[in-house]
Amino acid sequence: MSEEEQAEDDFEGGLDADSGDEQEGSDKSADTKHSSHRTRNDKPHELPSQAAAVHQRLRLDGQKELARGSMALLLSAVAAGISMSFSMVARGIMHAKLPDSDVGFLVECLGYTIGFIAVILARQQLFTENTVTAVLPVMSQPTRKSLGSLGRLWSVVLFGNLAGAAISAVTFLYMPMFDDATHKAFITLGEHIMENSPYEMFAKAILAGWMVATLVWLIPAAGEAKVWIIIIITYVMAIGGFTHIVVGASEAVYLLLVGNINWHELLFQFGLPTLVGNVIGGTFIFALISHAQIRGDKDISIKDQT
Repeated sequence: MSEEEQAEDDFEGGLDADSGDEQEGSDKSADTKHSSHRTRNDKPHELPSQAAAVHQRLRLDGQKELARGSMALLLSAVAAGISMSFSMVARGIMHAKLPDSDVGFLVECLGYTIGFIAVILARQQLFTENTVTAVLPVMSQPTRKSLGSLGRLWSVVLFGNLAGAAISAVTFLYMPMFDDATHKAFITLGEHIMENSPYEMFAKAILAGWMVATLVWLIPAAGEAKVWIIIIITYVMAIGGFTHIVVGASEAVYLLLVGNINWHELLFQFGLPTLVGNVIGGTFIFALISHAQIRGDKDISIKDQT
């Protein structure tokens, strides 16, 4: 059995552990009967917790992403950047059509979730997802080669995401797709982001990075509730005004194109603070803590076996 197949079994077994307790009595005799036919190599590998099962599933996904070619990563990342601009489109249209009120704002924020739904369900390369998925295998085996692979993936995916966001902004501005009210709404959304100081961009981006990392962690166990998990977490991001490097890039580039901001503001007020905050929230806080938790579970499991 391959490592990936074993991880799938461990993942499903970990999630079904609670329901399995109900059948323990009826299955005990069957387990005893079949145990005599097992060899030592046939014994299933048991993970110490459900969190460990999720960690292993994400780690194997990360290994596959790190092994992908740069061109495949780039094309998927550009597609993700374009898909993420659906958040700007949906929210802009709602902003233009809804009344300027608290209720209108709450409904409008639902549009923010559209881009995340499209990217995650299509399994496209989103930079902030890779602050967790691709980092876990590097934390498990921190070598110069794995760090180099992570740097390659991050740089390619980030470039592709931002390129896709910029392509979308140019397309929305110069092609006759939207009415004047919607174009004004795009500008309003961008100006709302740029009201933040660089430090506010950074601080809000940390929380956004943490929330996306939490989303990535929850999805493997979400099952049919996956879409609702995406909607709930990203909806809170929209209401809170937390800054995301890819979603905000479409709106910031749109402002640049219409002349409302300059390159310095784009890069140093929005871009760099938001990027660093997202990475810190996703990698240096969530991924490190989650990885440390799993290491702790393994240590406890080893002690219990000795």
